[in-house]
Amino acid sequence: MTELFDQGVVATLRAARSLTILTGAGMSAESGIPTFRDSLTGLWNTFDLEQVASLAGYLQQPQAVWEWYHTHRQQILAVQPNAGHRALAQLEQHIPKVTLITQNIDALHQRAGSTTVLELHGTIDTVRCSAGDHGISAWPASPSLPLCLVCGAPLRPDVVWFGERLDLAKLQAAEFASQECDVFLAIGTSGLVAPAANFPMTARAHRAA
Repeated sequence: MTELFDQGVVATLRAARSLTILTGAGMSAESGIPTFRDSLTGLWNTFDLEQVASLAGYLQQPQAVWEWYHTHRQQILAVQPNAGHRALAQLEQHIPKVTLITQNIDALHQRAGSTTVLELHGTIDTVRCSAGDHGISAWPASPSLPLCLVCGAPLRPDVVWFGERLDLAKLQAAEFASQECDVFLAIGTSGLVAPAANFPMTARAHRAA
């Protein structure tokens, strides 16, 4: 734990009883995960972000966009959690309560050993129906477009796309964790996009370090 934080931060963490952490894309950069924009190359260089990150774009070209996500997921599975992921997971051994809020969909925090993770933007490990609330299931092995067993609509990645609302339960849990912690860390995120950008301010307003 001490290797990745300066001594002042280490002292604060050692005194903490409740820690909340917010992470963004920068957290996984060291693992070599390409961003959405960086992944729009080769066969997919004619796509734009609206096509691969909106329901409308997906429904226009479901097979092509599904194949892009399948490839992107394979890229994620090929990398490993980095030292930062592992260090945050190890904090659970030293602090009684650790809540990790992430804007990432790569599940690297869980693979590193973190146990309480709020994935604000969903995860690329599961899929759900594009037409209704018909449950969530594991990512299928085949790159072929999977269909919902209930209604026949194409399944989609279980992630939050442009124009979609974040999960209310996760938002409430993240807000509560920001209010109740005595230390808050923000790592690898610009802090410019709401509502995640509000969590550090909430923690400060409730006297967190």
